Amino acid sequence: MTDAICAAKAAMKAQIGQEVGVSNWITVDQAMIDQFATTTHDDQWIHVDPERAARDTPFGGTIAHGFLTLSLASRFAYDCFDMAPGQVMGINYGFNRLRFLSPVKAGSRLRGRFTLQGITQRNATDLLRETKMTIEIEGQETPALVADWLGLAVFDAPEQSDAGQG
Repeated sequence: MTDAICAAKAAMKAQIGQEVGVSNWITVDQAMIDQFATTTHDDQWIHVDPERAARDTPFGGTIAHGFLTLSLASRFAYDCFDMAPGQVMGINYGFNRLRFLSPVKAGSRLRGRFTLQGITQRNATDLLRETKMTIEIEGQETPALVADWLGLAVFDAPEQSDAGQG
């Protein structure tokens, strides 16, 4: 195990239970929703038809796809997490829990809030970080979503001895 992974593990363990970052706000406008609908082939009218959504839903207009809201998590994480010394990459490892709590109306502003819940060393190069992520909607008490997000922090491999190789 390298000094870098040991230092990162110790630093992360000291942050367990603490809020470790709050991202910048991002506006989810109709253009973003339409682009996401095109990309994912999910053009359900509650997302892409403002007139019908205003008339036929309780939302007063279109709402973002839940997966659009979730996909912004990566952007929010970039605002909040730096790579540790010796870390070569971060990898999305999935979720233990994910709940969509409030619809995101077109024009809403969102941000991510992160609290470190745990850290596990998986092998000589990987730390698995579990972070509670909340995606907030500006001006609303109930967030858009909450999730327990898993991420791998991958570090340089320990150097191998060249002894006996020829």
